[in-house]
Amino acid sequence: MSGPMADVLRELGGVRVMVCAADGPPLRGETEAIDLIGEASYGGASWVVLPVERIDGDFFSLRTGMAGAVTQKFVTYGMRLAVVGDVSAHVAASTALRDLVREANRGRGLWFVPDMNALRERLAPSDGHPVSYGEKDISL
Repeated sequence: MSGPMADVLRELGGVRVMVCAADGPPLRGETEAIDLIGEASYGGASWVVLPVERIDGDFFSLRTGMAGAVTQKFVTYGMRLAVVGDVSAHVAASTALRDLVREANRGRGLWFVPDMNALRERLAPSDGHPVSYGEKDISL
């Protein structure tokens, strides 16, 4: 049996990101957020790409305050966060979360995207120049 996959530094759309493995430790609060921010910063990444599977359900229940606390850590440390995966069930259950996702996706520091292709498109320069979408993995 093999252990959990490692988080990987990758270039997406010309931007260095840290793609977190889906089977890694769950994001349960500020402590784990700071750990991810530190790891990404050390690797020179400007984004943490976190699969929805790694996020504790309390994040999506806004009354817990976890989403606010976690995203504030990312803002404080100048790191961006992309949540990748299907959040539709969570959004359908909460008007407040639906509003948060919509507003976050209008901004530049927190995005909710359905998959890596959507993230790649958002990260790509919009200046009309062709972009290489080749991905280069760098083990951490």
